[in-house]
Amino acid sequence: MRTSYLIAAAREVDGVGSLAPVQAQWDAIGRQGLRRTKLTIDPLAAGWDSPIATGHFRSGCAPIDALAHAGRLVREGTADAVLIQGEDDLRAQYGRDRTSLAREMAIYGPECTIPEAYTRLAHAFIKQHRISDALFKELAAALFDNYTRTAHHNNTYRPPKPSAFAMVTDLFRKVDCANPVVDFRGALIVASETLAEQGAIQIAAVATAQASGDGPSHVEELALYDHLRTACSAAYARSGIDLPCEFLAGRALLDAYTCFPVAPLGFLVASGIVNDVAEILPLLRDHEITVTGGMNLARAAWNNPALNALIVMCDRLRAGDASVGAVHGNGGLGYRQGLAILRA
Repeated sequence: MRTSYLIAAAREVDGVGSLAPVQAQWDAIGRQGLRRTKLTIDPLAAGWDSPIATGHFRSGCAPIDALAHAGRLVREGTADAVLIQGEDDLRAQYGRDRTSLAREMAIYGPECTIPEAYTRLAHAFIKQHRISDALFKELAAALFDNYTRTAHHNNTYRPPKPSAFAMVTDLFRKVDCANPVVDFRGALIVASETLAEQGAIQIAAVATAQASGDGPSHVEELALYDHLRTACSAAYARSGIDLPCEFLAGRALLDAYTCFPVAPLGFLVASGIVNDVAEILPLLRDHEITVTGGMNLARAAWNNPALNALIVMCDRLRAGDASVGAVHGNGGLGYRQGLAILRA
C-alpha cells in the first residue's frame, strides 16, 4: 500500500495570497497523464441539510474527512493525485446582509443559535468535569490569550473591537465565538510518493469518529468527547506517534479547533495532552495550541478552518519548526471529530 503526501498547499484570504502555485502543480500533473480526483469542501451557501454531492464534504471536520478520503484513494492506487479545495466568499456574499448570514448559519433552527447551542454544550461539559462557571470563563480567557500570542508571532494579530469582549451568552464573549466573515480560498494536493519531492509532508495518519447525533438534544453525549478520544487513539496507533508526549516535549505542533472554548478544551482532555481540566491553565501559559492563531484571529470561513490549519501546518513543517504536526477538526456541535497527524 502506497504512502500519501501533501505536495502543495496554498490559501487566499480577503484577496491576500494566491492559489496559483497549487494550480500550476495540478496542471503539471494533468499533463503527465496521471489520474486526478477533485474533492470539495462545501460553502455555507450549500445549506446544512441539503444532500451532499459525491466528492463533497460538509462541516468543520470536512477538511479532515476529505484528507482521509484523499489519502485512501492514493494509498489504494485509485488516484495518483487528489486536489482538496475549499472556497467561501462570506464577505462578498453576506458582508452587508448579516440577517441572511444569520439565517444561513441557523443550522439548529431559529430557536437555537450556534452560540446558544454551544453554551448548552459548555454547561454539560462544566457539569461532567465538576468545574465552576467562573473557572470555565477563566479558561476561555486563557484560550484567547493563547491564540493572541500565536497571532502576534505570526504577525497577523488585529485587535478585536472593544465591543467584542462583551458577553453574548452567560459563558461566551463575542470574541470567543468564531464564524469570521471573510472571503477564503484554500487548496491542497495529496499525492503518492512518486510525486513527492523535497519538502513534501507525509500524511502519517488521519482518523475520524462520529457521535450518535448532533444538536442541542445531544449535548450530554457530545460533551463527553468519547468519539474524539476514539479518533485520537486511532491516529496515534496508525502513525506510531505519541502526540501528547511529542507536543509537550516541543517536538510537535498543534492546531486545535477553536470555534468556541469548549471545543479545544474537550480536545485537550480527549487527546490525552492533559489528564484533567485542572491542567489546562498552566498548559496554555507554556504551549501554543494553534499554529494559526485560532479561528477568530486566523480568519477562515465556515467549513474551512481545518483546511486553513492544514495549509499553515505544511508551511511550518517545511520551515523546520517541528517534525510532527496535528490538526483537529470539529463538525457541527461536535458530532463529527477528526485528527490528522503530519510528519515532515
